[in-house]
Amino acid sequence: MLVVDDSRLQRRILVASLKKWGFEVLEADNGEAAIDICTEAAPDLVLSDWVMPGMSGLEFCRAFRALEAEHYSYFILLTSKSEKQEVARGLDAGADDFLIKPLEADELRARISAGARILDMQRELSEKNRLIESALQELKLAHEAIDKDLIQARKIQESLVPDLTQEFGKSRVSLLLKPCGHIGGDLVGMFSPGPNRLGFYSIDVSGHGITSAMMTARLGGYLSSKHFEQNVAMEKRFDKFYALLPPEEVAGMLNSRLLADAGIEEYFTMVYAIVDLRNGHIRMVQAGHPHPLMLRRDGTTEFLGEGGLPIGLIPDVKFQQIETKMEPGDRLLLHSDGFTECALAEGGMLDDDGLRDMALDCAAGRGEPEFLDDLFWRLTQVMSPESGMGDDVSAVFFEYNGA
Repeated sequence: MLVVDDSRLQRRILVASLKKWGFEVLEADNGEAAIDICTEAAPDLVLSDWVMPGMSGLEFCRAFRALEAEHYSYFILLTSKSEKQEVARGLDAGADDFLIKPLEADELRARISAGARILDMQRELSEKNRLIESALQELKLAHEAIDKDLIQARKIQESLVPDLTQEFGKSRVSLLLKPCGHIGGDLVGMFSPGPNRLGFYSIDVSGHGITSAMMTARLGGYLSSKHFEQNVAMEKRFDKFYALLPPEEVAGMLNSRLLADAGIEEYFTMVYAIVDLRNGHIRMVQAGHPHPLMLRRDGTTEFLGEGGLPIGLIPDVKFQQIETKMEPGDRLLLHSDGFTECALAEGGMLDDDGLRDMALDCAAGRGEPEFLDDLFWRLTQVMSPESGMGDDVSAVFFEYNGA
């Protein structure tokens, strides 16, 4: 505690009382000397006379508050002034309390005790704030590490879809993959084991985040476009070439593999199609995935399939194969429910009819290589700003142009 008063007698009276009450006390007979003391070590509590030669108690209070200090100090001005204007000046200068001379010992002790309680609460709050800041810093570092890992995970996930557009003879397959976060649970891909044989798929793993992304990485290995020996959709024959297995058989194998892995609760929906580019004959399986949209060259459209069960829910499921024929100029769109279940700014969801209208507009307004980019751009223009991309958005667009 620091007592500042130009009256030696007044200081002695105050210091004697304070020491009697158990306080350690420093003294100064003017504001300049008091500032020197406070610069070395700020006291917990200051008792300062208002009227002093040179630097007044009010000026000392302002200078004291301007000092850098690790903790807050309680400042009491001793004055004979009781007018409201003077009290306001003191508070504005940084004083916490006032005592009117002549001082009463009981009142002085009560005011000091009140100041001590305030200091205790303030320091307790400061310590809690320090702990919170420390915890927030740790969380920030952890978040930065996680964010860095997620960015790297996204690069790995993007590597599963190395080519977004690829031509097969006159025909073309285009892919779209837009996760709603750093990483997502959608996967699209294509592969061709030889001339005139082509397979492509659209997958949506249940849930979001890291678990779903890890599942897509696993499925990307099962349906590899680079390592045919690992691709469950192919079978090597006569040690010479790879053949594409029927789609319903591929879905059954994936279902068995997923259910055989203990501890995996995720499932996924899928449309997987294979096409003979010589005649446009296409076979596909729909396992709980949104209905593929066929855009015929004559302007008519149709949604294919009857739904089916997702993969990884029930053992020994018999998946049904869908067969149709595409003519040159026909196009097929496989898409995730990130399109049809997108929340619109005007309310409701895009749904199948909205997607069909949007796809027809894109087909009329853009060249084929830009179809998926245009489709996704149009989706962002109608989606709800509040909801944004609530789910991953992905698609496969197959353009058949004959043998």
